Amino acid sequence: MTSKKPILGVIADDFTGATDVAGMLVHSGMRTVQVIGVPSGPAPAADAVVIALKSRTNPASEAVEESLAALRWLQEAGARQIYFKYCSTFDSTPAGNIGPVAEALMDALDTTFTVACPAFPENGRTICRGHLFVGDELLSDSGMRNHPLTPMTDSNLVRVLQSQCRGRVGLLRYDVLSKGVEATRERMKELQADGVRLAVADALDNEHLRTLAAACAELPLLTAGSGLALGLPQVYRERGWIAMHGEDTNLPKSSGYAAVLSGSCSTASNQQVKHWIQSGRPALPIDALALAEGRDEAGHAIAWAMSQLEKGSVLVYATAEPERVRTVQATLGAARAGELVERCLAQVARGLVDRGVERLVVAGGETSGAVVKALEVSRLRIGPLIDPGVPWTAVQDDSRSLLLALKSGNFGSTDFFTKALAQLP
Repeated sequence: MTSKKPILGVIADDFTGATDVAGMLVHSGMRTVQVIGVPSGPAPAADAVVIALKSRTNPASEAVEESLAALRWLQEAGARQIYFKYCSTFDSTPAGNIGPVAEALMDALDTTFTVACPAFPENGRTICRGHLFVGDELLSDSGMRNHPLTPMTDSNLVRVLQSQCRGRVGLLRYDVLSKGVEATRERMKELQADGVRLAVADALDNEHLRTLAAACAELPLLTAGSGLALGLPQVYRERGWIAMHGEDTNLPKSSGYAAVLSGSCSTASNQQVKHWIQSGRPALPIDALALAEGRDEAGHAIAWAMSQLEKGSVLVYATAEPERVRTVQATLGAARAGELVERCLAQVARGLVDRGVERLVVAGGETSGAVVKALEVSRLRIGPLIDPGVPWTAVQDDSRSLLLALKSGNFGSTDFFTKALAQLP
């Protein structure tokens, strides 16, 4: 017998991560609704509700407050299990926010143990003996070491998380997970008995994630990237909590203009911008230093884009190589530079949508959050996957015809922008 109340309530710390995990659940057969910000009123009819916050780089106290507000709404909605979703590269500021939010949720749920597992093997994020790999590189050797807001210079997740937590952090190793669900549960009990509150879980492949999901089925709280969600729908179905639903990922057709906005400075986004430009497509850079001088970069970008859109899609980008990012940050400071770029691209998004753009690809978690807020979006319907972790979505909260692809800076193939726009008419 399935329940009308949501079984799973997800609290995502950024908007691209929210669409990532929502897409994972939908494509695994769960009826899933994604909402923007802490909702009010009754919960929608769904197996899972994903609440997208913009809390990854906020001060820890603000991230905790907003996450707890999301938790209260999910509890009132009747969610059986809570899932705190963060990035598969575990990126956070030196002060948090993964540890502080996880512990605050644990306290509010009156639970003394949970796991932390950002692994997403399909996108090359694996964890071995507590160390996070991006492809064949340690996290600290990857492009994430140069992230403008959350540089990750330590691959040891136990050490990273312990620096953010009051309670003890431990390790749940891959060799235990390889022995199956019962062995994993026993090891979790041993870790808890030893005083561990959060256990970083290894995962080398999807089978490890499925085992972990089954072993954690009764935990009130999970903390993870989107990978762990891969195994949850089957666990819930086996318990009779949900029924299997076919993938309803068809989105409304759109004949409006299409544009790409890229604020991410990740290695993947740099490659994607280069591919677009080298393919001969129109692209306009945004200069953070010019923004600081008060120049109307947003107005110029909107006017330029509208002069080009009759001929095809356009790209407006603030994506830059690490050396350029360091130069800008040395002049403006990392926080101010990021804020200026986010605000500018959000203004561009608003202006383009008001002028007939109906398909919008946005690269970067912080940029996506700023854009979605500027567009006053409150609910998204999940559509077909473009690449692992990145689905098309449709705005559901008004009569607008607007499709959005919100891409984490680190995700997507080199030709992601062109592939995304070619996927939908």
